[in-house]
Amino acid sequence: MREPGPAHPITITPHPTPVRVRLGGRIVAETRRALKLCEAGYEPVLYLPREDVAADALGPNPKRSFCPYKGEAFYFDLTAGGATREAAAWSYENPFPAVARIRGHVAFYPDRVDAIEA
Repeated sequence: MREPGPAHPITITPHPTPVRVRLGGRIVAETRRALKLCEAGYEPVLYLPREDVAADALGPNPKRSFCPYKGEAFYFDLTAGGATREAAAWSYENPFPAVARIRGHVAFYPDRVDAIEA
């Protein structure tokens, strides 16, 4: 486990505007409580509370990955409106303490959904 710091900063802040995620012509997630995670030189990522994601749209995917700053990522397939996208979303079920605020949140790959409106 690595801690964020000057060489690898990570910030988590409330996203100030509503966020919608669309797939197959359907809104699969909508919230006013998104968190924006900014990490080192990466693009910012929006994490949405799981309860603001349509439960019937997420399905388990066996893919896993590991981030030394955040922990183990679990992936989900996304299905809506007749469209299915494999490993389109992910979450950190037990994130490391430095990023504990993203527990219970889901993020989406922008290129695997129709749109992320923020």
